Amino acid sequence: MTDISKPLAGVKVLDFTHLLAGPYCTMLLGDMGADVVKVEPPGGGDSTRTQGPPFHNGQGLTFLAANRNKRSITLDLRDPAGAATAKALAREADIIVENFRPGVMKRLGLDYETLSALHPRLIFCSLSGFGHDGPYAEKGAFDLTVQAIGGYMSITGERDGPPIKLGTSAFDIVAGLHAFSGILAALYQREQTGRGRSIETSLLEGQVAFLINAGLEYLLTGKNPQKWGSEHSQAAPYKAFKAKDGWVAIAAAVQPLFERFVAALGRPDIAADPRFASPGDRVDHREALYALLDALVAEVPAKELMRRLEEAKVPCEPVNRMSEVFNDPQVLHRGMVQSVEHAVYGRVSLIGSAIKYNDVDLAADWRAPPLFGEHTAQVISDWLGTPPAPDKTASS
Repeated sequence: MTDISKPLAGVKVLDFTHLLAGPYCTMLLGDMGADVVKVEPPGGGDSTRTQGPPFHNGQGLTFLAANRNKRSITLDLRDPAGAATAKALAREADIIVENFRPGVMKRLGLDYETLSALHPRLIFCSLSGFGHDGPYAEKGAFDLTVQAIGGYMSITGERDGPPIKLGTSAFDIVAGLHAFSGILAALYQREQTGRGRSIETSLLEGQVAFLINAGLEYLLTGKNPQKWGSEHSQAAPYKAFKAKDGWVAIAAAVQPLFERFVAALGRPDIAADPRFASPGDRVDHREALYALLDALVAEVPAKELMRRLEEAKVPCEPVNRMSEVFNDPQVLHRGMVQSVEHAVYGRVSLIGSAIKYNDVDLAADWRAPPLFGEHTAQVISDWLGTPPAPDKTASS
């Protein structure tokens, strides 16, 4: 690799986010080389610092997961001196990201309209639960409640089971990704126009957008999609199968793959059954198909099953636990496990970047998530030189 700057080197980000969706967005900006300054309130800062157990050296795991490559400063935005410092930093920032409830930044005098009048190149991104207008704008939201109202829990879980939340706070992450992509597009356009802009997204909108084909199924047919467990509503066989001693996910809905799958099970005749002759036939007769396949797969040890299917070039993978994921040779080869050293709380393992460039290692020089207020004096010196005078008009 040649010695080249990361894509966002030199970009300044003022981060007024907390919890997960906003911090995930700003972490991605930091991964890209931006100088991300996380503004935290007195009294302990981001609440995910103390969310747990489990903890790592007293730090909450959600905080550690979403706050690498940032500097932390402590500011009381309700205090005139803190408000004056925040406004001075805002005038130096390329990007501001916030996820307060709608109206909070305006009350603080840190809204886009106020700041862009002084700083037209500013890119300002807001994340919220439901959006900044509409009948739900003032409601609070968490990933769980958004998965419920946005429909995802109604299509997640086993067919006759209760509504199930996804295994992580997935739509916090989706909202963070939407914010990240919107910011990058605005940065690109700013190079052409010289002007920034305001960007907004929400957990609800990200979740509804993520419905994709399930949402379109309702819009085009008027029917509510059902829960399918690990199955696919439009393809079969396509699910996690219980082998003799473990679970294996098998995707063999495409006709040649299906024929090779049943041949590998020693039952090529199944492909000739009129009920299963085409992909559509298999969807229509999935109960009968799975009754046959489940019984056949259950007789074969997982490793032997995978050996046969890999030889037949049928896509299949074990259903791994975290201990297997983070020791998987491909995961390790692709740099998805990183670690950094912090002078106070030691070695910290981190999940790597999913984005790779040909000429720069994004994980090079990564920094551990910061201690609370660790960089206050350093950031004020770097960005401002000297602290600003208190704004006597700031709200107390």
